[in-house]
Amino acid sequence: MDYHFDWSVIARNADKLTDALLLGLGLAVVSLLIGSVIGLLAAYARVSGKTWLSAPVWAYVEFIRCTPLLLLIFFLYFGLPEFDITFLDKTQSFVLSLSLYAGAYMCEVFRAGLASIPKQYVEAAKAIGLRPWQRQAYVILPVMFRITLPSIGNNLISLFKDTSLAAAIAVPELTFTARQINANTFRVMEVWLTASALYLVSAYLIAMMLRLLERRYASIR
Repeated sequence: MDYHFDWSVIARNADKLTDALLLGLGLAVVSLLIGSVIGLLAAYARVSGKTWLSAPVWAYVEFIRCTPLLLLIFFLYFGLPEFDITFLDKTQSFVLSLSLYAGAYMCEVFRAGLASIPKQYVEAAKAIGLRPWQRQAYVILPVMFRITLPSIGNNLISLFKDTSLAAAIAVPELTFTARQINANTFRVMEVWLTASALYLVSAYLIAMMLRLLERRYASIR
């Protein structure tokens, strides 16, 4: 093996890699938040029992789930300008793509969570005179959040890894930045091993924090 490692290239570009990692984490968190709002509204539409509400949501969920995320990114970034829709830059376009993608999966997560709420909880809320919006705010949503927290955490980790696809439209997240450093220095192994380690450690830390959050909510009765 003739390859000689030179880790100094990582030290010289540590600030770029750190900024890129933080950007990727930010993209994932913002997309999850927007996707959760989309998913929650869509989930209520699915369980409403009204066909004119649930049918379009079903079509949206199935379309997104059957479409590769990269194609969705390309369509929104390269396709929308063809229709004179140009108000989004590349980062905003990627956030929109990832949010729509997350919204479809969060819809199914929340729909399952709503279906899992014991009927006794709702009956008890009615018995003490809570109004419909109070039952949603104080009973249904908190219980549903506790039930779906593990799935929400899994989606966050998945979205964080999916931010690597933003490199396809030159958003300067970790994969794009690593590719640039690699192209400028030709230190292939050092750069990609470091990028892989950053993804691995970050995803593991996210999982640990979410596990602590799950334990905290599990202890609240």
